[in-house]
Amino acid sequence: MNIIIYTLVVTHITIICVTLFLHRAQAHRGIEFHPVLSHFMRAWLWLTTGMVTKQWVAVHRKHHRFTEQDGDPHSPHIYGIWRVLFKGAVLYHSASKDAVMIATYGQGTPNDWMERNIYTAHSRLGILLMLVIDLLLFGPWGLVVWGIQMIWIPFWAAGVINGIGHWIGYRNGETKDHSRNIVPWDIIVGGECLHNNHHLDPANPRLSRRWFEFDAGWMWLSLFRLVRLAKIRS
Repeated sequence: MNIIIYTLVVTHITIICVTLFLHRAQAHRGIEFHPVLSHFMRAWLWLTTGMVTKQWVAVHRKHHRFTEQDGDPHSPHIYGIWRVLFKGAVLYHSASKDAVMIATYGQGTPNDWMERNIYTAHSRLGILLMLVIDLLLFGPWGLVVWGIQMIWIPFWAAGVINGIGHWIGYRNGETKDHSRNIVPWDIIVGGECLHNNHHLDPANPRLSRRWFEFDAGWMWLSLFRLVRLAKIRS
């Protein structure tokens, strides 16, 4: 039971770091975090995903710039729903190698000593350190936990949100793209399933719009604001 609880907790922390730090704060500049919380999220993402902030932000901003058109890095209407759903991480990795695109769309992301010398320079070292931690905590079962951590973001974020979120679901408003809200209550992906809501107002850090919709990321952000670890940018 402890190993299950641990896995659920660590994967949820990762999802919250992705949706709040990478997506709502960095890509769309809707949130400003206290440096302590910001550095924690960066370190956690380094340990659990190996993703580079500037690359993730650039890919996402380009997605908004060319949504469902040629140039969209991961549209299911261009690459096919099954390819995005199961190989979304491959599409992300391919797009992240475009240095011109990264320079163009990745501006304004962290560029301090830690970013240059640790998080970006050794992006794979963190996930290897996470493997060691999981093995020390759970022995051979730690490899299973680590494997779940490694597929969590590629499947749910790169696959489900980028794929199903532009394929099937309900809409609260019309956009020029095919964005959909997959489900009204979203804990697993931290509110990102409210994808049509996001495309209606990308800069808004709150993804829920109707009374029955629940955005887990907004819940955590509200708690962070309450203890003055975050604020909404005007």
